Amino acid sequence: MKMQPESTWIEKMAQVIGLIPDLTEKKIPNSEMREPGPLSDYPPPDKWDDWEEYEAKGWSKKEKKRYSIIPTSCFNCESGCGLLSYIDKETGKVRKFEGNPYHPGSRGRNCAKGPATINQIEDPDRILYPLKRVGKRGDGKWERVSWESVLDDISSRIRSALEEGRNNEVAYHVGRPGAEGYMDRILQSWGVDGHNSHTNICSAGARFGYAIWDGVDRTSPDFANADFILLISAHLESGHYFNPHAQRIIESKNNGTKIAVMDIRLSNTASRADYWMATYPGTEAAVLLAMAQIILKEKLYNEEFLSNWVNWQQWLEEEHPGSDISLDTAIQKLIEHYDEFTPEFAEKESGVPAETIVDVARRIGRAGSRFANMNWRSASSGNYGGWQVARCLQFLNVLTGSIGTRGGTLPNSWNKFHPTLCSKPPAQKFWNELHFPREYPLSHYELSYLLPHFLKENRGKMSVYFTRVFNPVWTYPDGFSWIEALRDEDKIGLHIALTPTWNETAYFADYVLPMGHSSERHDLISYETHSGLWIGYRQPVLREYARRQGK
Repeated sequence: MKMQPESTWIEKMAQVIGLIPDLTEKKIPNSEMREPGPLSDYPPPDKWDDWEEYEAKGWSKKEKKRYSIIPTSCFNCESGCGLLSYIDKETGKVRKFEGNPYHPGSRGRNCAKGPATINQIEDPDRILYPLKRVGKRGDGKWERVSWESVLDDISSRIRSALEEGRNNEVAYHVGRPGAEGYMDRILQSWGVDGHNSHTNICSAGARFGYAIWDGVDRTSPDFANADFILLISAHLESGHYFNPHAQRIIESKNNGTKIAVMDIRLSNTASRADYWMATYPGTEAAVLLAMAQIILKEKLYNEEFLSNWVNWQQWLEEEHPGSDISLDTAIQKLIEHYDEFTPEFAEKESGVPAETIVDVARRIGRAGSRFANMNWRSASSGNYGGWQVARCLQFLNVLTGSIGTRGGTLPNSWNKFHPTLCSKPPAQKFWNELHFPREYPLSHYELSYLLPHFLKENRGKMSVYFTRVFNPVWTYPDGFSWIEALRDEDKIGLHIALTPTWNETAYFADYVLPMGHSSERHDLISYETHSGLWIGYRQPVLREYARRQGK
């Protein structure tokens, strides 16, 4: 059977004079044809040191390339998916990145951001060496300096601040940590309460709603083994750990699991759902409490779990003194407590039909301990009182006994490795009110978005301020307040931007210091991507390649 059409006369003429390769179809020897069976998706590890495959750009010539394949982990979001770097043995350079099938979280199925690492390491605008500001902040003038001079300058300023008791004037503002606790260890050894983050405009709302249940501020759903899945906002294309989650959500759906999605948008996630519940933004909690009411009234709750793991006795004693101390009484009082949250009330609030709310509630109840759900940012971070969304969502897990169960929703700490380091530094003796102001005692994570305003009010100053993979000028809604603070050398004495690429905040730094990408750095990482515990690592792959070559 012919595999390609006849060449046109123009192609034939171009072949004769050598402008293009010979396109004439040749008979393929049997030895070059694969035996029937599944295709090999990934190179086997025993061939990683010397892997041979055809060059994609030279397909007509059957040009072969030889690679050394070295694993690392992606650094383009917090999922930490596995990557295989293909190092061309002819040039000694990284040619491409593909997924690592042996990574337990991503299993070789990476999104576009993983392979795009090749664009980052080859980016002509990336920062390759230390740069020092020349002129005023924001002038855009820089000079190359040595690492020795940079480290001497920064360390002398930190030392002066510590010796003079100005510990709270040293801060490390991180956008994406990328490692397990190393920098916190450094700050603690300095006696500095200097860690700041972006979390309070990201996930702190959902974290707080979860944390007041059991002290664990994020969950780790076992989507793969669930009987029913409820997702608030998009998770197949944009949620936290979206790629490992998306794989398991769709696999579960293909195995018969039903999915409900609360999202005003018909997202990719909602398009794959069995129930699209287009809640008006900020009304999700009303729907969740209406579902809780259905589960309670129709006795779909997990009596054993509630009896053993919920402090209903204390609640009855404090809220309903004189009542009979029994689970039946507690259930009845809960029904009365949430009496206003009827499906009809939730429909009026959210726009979701009452019949749909009842149907989904019953499916959640029947799923029992195999009910998995997820809410991260979105509804919890984008609405006033949004922390109640996560709190009400966890309430459904409590009622169904689906906490820490197969197919349920687990505490993230069960599926995340935390290294225990030797010689742990003592706790800091300083409390930095620029990060945790006294007037907000219930703040869950640092109120980082208030920093430029506190500096403007002269509540303190920053002698040494690091921004690491962080761009507050762009990230926060009041970027010009940050520009004003970053320009003021009386408010911020020395600003060091740690970043692999230019951004709006680095433009106002005193030093811009380069950082490595996924294939250029050492990190230990672990994330709660699924029901399983794993630890991964990043490594400078060219250094490992040189080691393999005996260099």
